[in-house]
Amino acid sequence: MDDLDLGAWAATVHSRMKREPLWKSVAYQKALFLHECVWRDCEILQADVRGRSIVQQLIRSAGSISANLEEGHGRGYGKQRNWFWTVAIGSARESKGWYWRARHLLSEAVLDDRLSLADEIIAMLVSELSRHQHQDVR
Repeated sequence: MDDLDLGAWAATVHSRMKREPLWKSVAYQKALFLHECVWRDCEILQADVRGRSIVQQLIRSAGSISANLEEGHGRGYGKQRNWFWTVAIGSARESKGWYWRARHLLSEAVLDDRLSLADEIIAMLVSELSRHQHQDVR
C-alpha cells in the first residue's frame, strides 16, 4: 500500500468514534479507511480535468459505504438494517467501479490496493449480511 496503513490510520481515529459499537466491525473500519484513501487520492484525480468528474462520484460512493452501515446499525436488527447494509454493499461495488474508471490517473499499486480493499469490504459485508439475515429468520 502507498503511504496509508490501516493500523496506523486507526490509531488516529478519534476516541469517540472508537467507542461506537459499530467500530467493532472490521468492515466498518475498512469502509472508513477506504474513504480516507479516497480523500487523499482525490488530490491526484483533481489535477486532471478528466478526473474531476470521477472525484465527485468516488467521494460520494465511498462515503456512502460507512454512512449506510451507520444508519443501518442505528436501526437495530431486521429488514431496515439489512436494507441499509445492502445499500452499503452496492456503494462499495460502485466505488470499485469508479476506481477502475480512474485507473489512467493512478499508479498501478494504488489502483490494486484500492480495488483489493473494496473487495475485502464487499466480502465482509456480504458475509455479515447473510449471517444477520439467517439470524433474523429464526
